[in-house]
Amino acid sequence: MDGYKMDRTILTSKDMQMIMAGLRSLDSVSGSHYYRQLMEKLKAGSSDFVSGNGSVLIDLSSWNKHSLSPKIGLIQDAIELGKTLKFKYYAPDGNTERKIEPYFLIFKWSSWYIYGYCLLRNDYRMFKLNRMADPVHAGNFEKRSAVPIPDLSNEKVFPPQAKVKAVFHPSMKWHLIEEYGIESFEEMPDGKLLFEHDYADDEGLLSWVLSCRDKVTVLEPESIREELFRIASELAEKYRKEGQKY
Repeated sequence: MDGYKMDRTILTSKDMQMIMAGLRSLDSVSGSHYYRQLMEKLKAGSSDFVSGNGSVLIDLSSWNKHSLSPKIGLIQDAIELGKTLKFKYYAPDGNTERKIEPYFLIFKWSSWYIYGYCLLRNDYRMFKLNRMADPVHAGNFEKRSAVPIPDLSNEKVFPPQAKVKAVFHPSMKWHLIEEYGIESFEEMPDGKLLFEHDYADDEGLLSWVLSCRDKVTVLEPESIREELFRIASELAEKYRKEGQKY
């Protein structure tokens, strides 16, 4: 209504600061000016108790924001308008063409995902936006009834398969704390760090261990030790041969 103004009886200054923080976070990945314009509207009606820029800054964009923002805008439109999405998808187990009925846009594990009904697999699936290419609207669809809310718990998405036991160099303490917390390891008398943790799949564990270079020694399981030896041997042979070539 003309003349309406939000006041302290509805929202406190802290309430408005939190709303603004949420809108700024969405604006960080938006390809349009919608969220910025919405913030200006809110400020215009409540400027007497919204001051400063707030103390919470959230940036939901990634290193490739230039390609991420258009995808998010396209997906939001598809969900709102009931449009199917068609795209190329690049995953560790191969590349596929997918067509889905989109239902939820998700930010989780520091990445963006789209959750929907995959017409190739005839089931609900979640796809990482950074692995998608050439997404386009591909026609209308009737939204399904009782669409399940995705269970995004780590136990559901990354169910543990086995336990790894490893010894880390003391210089990697920051790395273990950042990834798994200060309770994830035991400091031994010589200063080295004994680490034990569940892991969901071999490939993910191997990638993580290899990123630690020579600062870690895996003790268990034996299958991971053997695979690390194989990878290291192949890398050594590869660079030995290429060094001779050049």
